[in-house]
Amino acid sequence: MNLSTTLWRQWARDGRLYAVLAATGFSMKAVFVKLGYAAAPVDALTLLALRMGFALPLFLWLAWLARDPDAAPLSLKDGLRVVVLGFLGYYLASLFDFYGLETITAGLERLILYLYPTLVLVFQMCLTRQRPSGRTLQAMAICYLGLGIGFVHDLQLTGWNHDVMVGSLWVFASAVTYALYFIGTGAVVSRIGSMRLAGLAGSASCFFVLGHYLAVGDPSTLPALPAAVWLNSGLMAVVSTALPIYWLALAIGRMGASQAAAVGNLGPVLTVFASWLLLGEPLSLYQLGGLALVILGVSRLKSTPAPAAPSEVSKKDSDCAHEDCSSPKPSM
Repeated sequence: MNLSTTLWRQWARDGRLYAVLAATGFSMKAVFVKLGYAAAPVDALTLLALRMGFALPLFLWLAWLARDPDAAPLSLKDGLRVVVLGFLGYYLASLFDFYGLETITAGLERLILYLYPTLVLVFQMCLTRQRPSGRTLQAMAICYLGLGIGFVHDLQLTGWNHDVMVGSLWVFASAVTYALYFIGTGAVVSRIGSMRLAGLAGSASCFFVLGHYLAVGDPSTLPALPAAVWLNSGLMAVVSTALPIYWLALAIGRMGASQAAAVGNLGPVLTVFASWLLLGEPLSLYQLGGLALVILGVSRLKSTPAPAAPSEVSKKDSDCAHEDCSSPKPSM
C-alpha cells in the first residue's frame, strides 16, 4: 500500500477528507451558477428552478437517510416551522443569491455570504438585548473592512458600475434571510436533526421555487436551453447541494462540529481560486487581502461566546445546520 492510499484512508477515517469535500462542493455553487449564465441568456428564476428540480429527489433522499424509526413523528407545529425555514433559507436566500450573481463576481458573492455570522450575532443581540463585547465589535469591524476592500476592488474593475452595487445588495439580502433561517433552526434542529431538517426544508423550498416558476416563468422554453445550462444546474444540485450536506454530516460524526467548521474556512478561498481558474475572474492582492480579513474576523467571532437566543441551538447543530459549515446555507 503506497503512502497516498494510506493518507486517503486516514483522512476518510478521521473525517478530514469529508470536511474538505464538503467545503469544496459548497464553494463551487457560485461557479456553476456563473457557468450557467454564461452558457445562455437564462434568467435567475429559470436557472434556480432547474437546480431545484434536480435537487428535489436528493433532498427527499437526505430526509430519508436521516430518518430515525425511534423518533417521534413530526408534529404539525414543527412541520410548519420547517416550511417557514425552507421559505427563508432555501427559497428566498437562494433566489436573492441567484439575482446577485447575475451582476457580481463569484468571489465577491462568497465574500458577502461569508459575513452571515455577523448578522446572526446582530439579530441575537437584538433578541436578548445584550450589548456586544469589545472583541465582538472588533471582529465585526475586521469582517466589514475586508468586505469593503473586496467590494471596492470589484467596483474599480467594472468602472464603478451601478449593477455591481445592486447585485451586492441582492447577495447581502440573501445573507440576511439565511441568518434569519439559522436563528430559526434553534426551535427544531435539536428534535429533528440537522441533516433531516436540511432534507425537509430543502424539499419544501423546491416546491416554493417550482411553484414560483410555474406562476411567472415560461416552461415551454426549457427544452430549447443548451445542454450546458442543464449540466450546470445538475452539478449545482448534486455537487454543491446534496453531497456536501451528506459529506458534512460524515465529517462532523468523525471529527466534531468545531473542527469541521474550521475546515469550512477553506470555502471562500476555494471559490476565489475556482472562479479565477474556471471563469477567468481577476485575482489581485486587494481581493486576497480582503478575503483574509473576512476569514480572520469570522474566525474571531466563532471563538467568541455569542449571546444565547431564546431557543439556542446546540453547538453541534449550530455549526452544521446549513450547507456550509463555514457559513453552516442552506445551500443558497
